[in-house]
Amino acid sequence: MSERRPFRLAYVPIGVPTFHQESALKAFDDSLALLRSLCDHVDAPEGPLLSVEAVSAFLDTVDPDLIVLQNTTFANAAYASEVLRRFRETPLALWTLREPVVDGGRLRLNSLTGAYSAGNAIRRFRDRPFPFVFGAAGEEKVRASLDACVRAAALKKDLASLRLAQIGHTPQGFGFGRALDLDMLETFGTELLSVEVRELLDKAKSYSDAECEAYLRDASGRIVGLEDTPERNRRDFARLYKAYDDFVRENGVGALASRCWPDLFTEFGTPVCAVLGIMNDLGIPAACEADAYGALSMYMGRRLTGQPAFFGDPASLDEEENTITFWHCGMAPCSLAREDTGACAGEHCNRHIGPTLEFGCMPSDRATVFRTGRTPEGHFRFLVVSGEILDRPKQFFGTSLVFRPRGSAEEIVRRTVREGWEPHYAVLYGDAAEPLAFLADMLGLEAVIL
Repeated sequence: MSERRPFRLAYVPIGVPTFHQESALKAFDDSLALLRSLCDHVDAPEGPLLSVEAVSAFLDTVDPDLIVLQNTTFANAAYASEVLRRFRETPLALWTLREPVVDGGRLRLNSLTGAYSAGNAIRRFRDRPFPFVFGAAGEEKVRASLDACVRAAALKKDLASLRLAQIGHTPQGFGFGRALDLDMLETFGTELLSVEVRELLDKAKSYSDAECEAYLRDASGRIVGLEDTPERNRRDFARLYKAYDDFVRENGVGALASRCWPDLFTEFGTPVCAVLGIMNDLGIPAACEADAYGALSMYMGRRLTGQPAFFGDPASLDEEENTITFWHCGMAPCSLAREDTGACAGEHCNRHIGPTLEFGCMPSDRATVFRTGRTPEGHFRFLVVSGEILDRPKQFFGTSLVFRPRGSAEEIVRRTVREGWEPHYAVLYGDAAEPLAFLADMLGLEAVIL
């Protein structure tokens, strides 16, 4: 297999020679320095491109994953049109410079007017929103927004090489999480691998205790009180752990959504909850109840934040505290457990079979609730809610966290229920709202930002 090409950014600074070139050259130097601090591989010309012919010649030399088109001075729509003609689907961000001096004298750059020309061409050509950044290279908000653009485009590239496994079918009444391979490929570029859950159960049943001993030792170092689980369940849990780990490695799986009930209880006698929690800590985002779009949301969140995501239901609303509690039966990543308890072993709250995971999650002053969902008409959309995770103990049997949004929790619940959003969400440790909004633009999806 050939080595994957690294992510590349093309900086396309456009302008005309009739504006103040000294100001334009300084803006070019400052902008290029900023972009190179955000991306390891930046392709750039030696200076601003002052004709459509110069733009075309530079584009001959690049094969980018993200284009940053910047009006160093005013330029008419023909410049942007040349970029769009050559790179029809490549993610593009438009960066407009602040006028450097307002002193009653000469208009030095006129970048903003140029942005209207470029923006008009981009929107007419692609018929969807696009990332737009305004300001000078030295402004912190500009750095943050450009960084979000780079991260979003890099994630889009990653999605096109992702293999996501859907293990088993969604339970009856949980069809919102059931994915189709062509939908996944067309919208996200992601390959969907579908297998029956019995394939994993057969693998697990085939292992000896000796083959699973290393997995049991590893899990015992992650889960407090695992040794108190009945021996048969503990041994079968280790078999499941090895089966899922082997499956992921053998098939190049980068994320997974697994059926859990009733099969793991009725056919195997031991739940998969804790295995999925550990898979998340091993870098393989894993959702339960075979929710493929939940797993996809977790994957996106992990790529943007560098941390595993919590997966669960909005289970409780507290209007006075302005919080929403997210909960699930017991499959959160062990690394998210509060320090005062650790990730404890428990029994499933309804089936009374273990091991599952029992803990409240650690706090975070920045967090994002995220869902890759679908409209009632079947179109994909993103839900993005910014807030924080409070320092709260476990709220119910299983794993839980208490999320406080920046806006009204009551209104968020009311609106998401009325708009038909799904009951599963990824809760991300970090503020990923801007890159997720930019990613939605790049994919041509609606983003609902609350």
